[in-house]
Amino acid sequence: ERAIARHEVREIEQHHTVDGPRQDVTLDEDDDVVIIYNRVPKTASTSFTNIAYDLCAKNKYHVLHINTTKNNPVMSLQDQVRFVKNVTSWKEMKPGFYHGHISYLDFAKFGVKKKPVYINVIRDPIERLVSYYYFLRFGDDYRPGLRRRKQGDKKTFDECVAAGGSDCAPEKLWLQIPFFCGHSSECWNVGSRWALEQAKYNLINEYFLVGVTEELEDFIMLLEAALPRFFRGATELYRTGKKSHLRKTTEKKLPTKETIAKLQQSEIWKMENEFYEFALEQFQFVRAHAVREKDGELYILAQNFFYEKIYPKSN
Repeated sequence: ERAIARHEVREIEQHHTVDGPRQDVTLDEDDDVVIIYNRVPKTASTSFTNIAYDLCAKNKYHVLHINTTKNNPVMSLQDQVRFVKNVTSWKEMKPGFYHGHISYLDFAKFGVKKKPVYINVIRDPIERLVSYYYFLRFGDDYRPGLRRRKQGDKKTFDECVAAGGSDCAPEKLWLQIPFFCGHSSECWNVGSRWALEQAKYNLINEYFLVGVTEELEDFIMLLEAALPRFFRGATELYRTGKKSHLRKTTEKKLPTKETIAKLQQSEIWKMENEFYEFALEQFQFVRAHAVREKDGELYILAQNFFYEKIYPKSN
């Protein structure tokens, strides 16, 4: 995959330099946009990303997968510099939609003038962990033949929790907070209150919109209304397309109430759940001010502001 990606990059660069040195192209403001979806594993990110792939040719933008070695969400300092430079100066790939399992990266630290638009989706922390647990053992219906890391381990999630296994330990819940917190060391210290507060701060101040897996259609609908340059047609595609619910974890068994109660005793769960509830409340607040319900259907509000008393008067 890495070799193919390098080949594609070379082809693009050669295409733009075949007639001599590349001219510095000035992009229209609508085209000089980059969206970064630093997707959290097992939050319906594949379903959402496939919509971006299906729409990119029609809506005229590029989609790029950020493939990090061993899915490491923390980039080296030198890779951070390379990534920021790529995203901000690679005009041939604008407008662009980048997606990958990377933690939040603050572009302002690198002195760039125009930051990317961050979006994300999060999920109930226990549901996310259960889904990931079975995914590692049985895979999903997206690539059913692919051998997974824990394949052959038939132990259920309930049995794992009862036995105090490492794959279902409360520490494994600590993922959505560091993904939003970023590349600071403290973000990855399990149970850090500072990391939780930083994740909340970034969600409010650095993310354009953060949805929840349980209400993914509403998230897509809001994106289409606010960013039609990328998401025009996304809601209808999600409702009718075959890829809407493409990736389902195989052999997943819902945990018992006893298992859930045991995990909920953990301070780590309490913090991850606090972050999830915080994100959910913010998303519902945004949605309440953007849509109305009529006959059981949601519809987007029209523009609700206008300008008046404009001076000086033109002749």
